Amino acid sequence: MSKIGIFYGSTTGNTKDIATKIAEKLGVASTDIHDVASGSVEFGNYDVLLFGASTWGFGDLQDDWEDYARKIASADLNGKKAALFGCGDSSAYSDSFCDAIGKIYQLIEGKGCTIIGSVDTDGYSFDTSEAVVDGKFVGLPLDVNNEDNLTDNRINAWIEQLKKEI
Repeated sequence: MSKIGIFYGSTTGNTKDIATKIAEKLGVASTDIHDVASGSVEFGNYDVLLFGASTWGFGDLQDDWEDYARKIASADLNGKKAALFGCGDSSAYSDSFCDAIGKIYQLIEGKGCTIIGSVDTDGYSFDTSEAVVDGKFVGLPLDVNNEDNLTDNRINAWIEQLKKEI
């Protein structure tokens, strides 16, 4: 099986909690879950990279990702698979829902990795999102504040999809 590394940034703990749930469902060891605040960029040991971030304000990346984004820009992702997940507020910020996923997508697009895990927009309430490319989310968007009742089912469906794409 492919070696998976999860890299996330979290301010309130929501994205960390999601990263942990995803890791448990994929059988990823706790040593392979990395908080981007640590600054470590160790992609070489992994075949599959999962990147998670929350969206703040009007479409901003979570603070820890600001510095980490520069490190990803210089990283070699050739031959790897990458999947994205993130948290956003589809109610108060429906015009920038989960934009952080889109920003990370822009960072890794064209860096030699295959991006997997796109999600249909059906069933989501939002106006616009940078995370929507060609009519689909480029990763798993979650709204744990307003749609927490949908979170586990969305994660489970995404995990099953990833297992097929990995």
